[in-house]
Amino acid sequence: MNIINSIDTNVYNLITRIMSTDITTMMIFISYLGSAVTLITLSIAFIFVLKNKKNAGYIVLNLTLVFLLNRILKTIVARPRPSVLRLVVEKGYSFPSGHAMVSMGFYGFLIYLVCVNIKNKKVKYPLIVLLGLLILSIGLSRIYLGVHYFTDVIGGFIIAIIYLVVFIKFIYKIK
Repeated sequence: MNIINSIDTNVYNLITRIMSTDITTMMIFISYLGSAVTLITLSIAFIFVLKNKKNAGYIVLNLTLVFLLNRILKTIVARPRPSVLRLVVEKGYSFPSGHAMVSMGFYGFLIYLVCVNIKNKKVKYPLIVLLGLLILSIGLSRIYLGVHYFTDVIGGFIIAIIYLVVFIKFIYKIK
């Protein structure tokens, strides 16, 4: 456990060196892109926008399942949030980071859909890169804002990647 605490402390100390009002404003916005409100809104929008209603349904199902998995894991682990410089108010437990895990699950599934459905490489690859950077930025924002430890974010990412592999395999079985 000392190694985990040391990693978390060292990463947080690095992040505090770059803190500024402008960066804090940007991090709050980036964090919002991984919030329940944003992800639910995007899921609903996909229902109306996507021609492939099956994919829209999978997007909604995916968001629901990854969110529920996160809630279950938070309850089991019950790790308290950091008590140092919190720039935003959050409730609940810390591990795994909900924003990191659910964003990786949600935006990661969008990356999968882009890979499978978009043939134009000039659209496909920039979208993949942008979504990947968004996922990483959301995780970083949670550490920066003082509401998660580095290991909460990394744990959330890893769990979500494993979840995505299982979810995508499940989708192929029911297609």
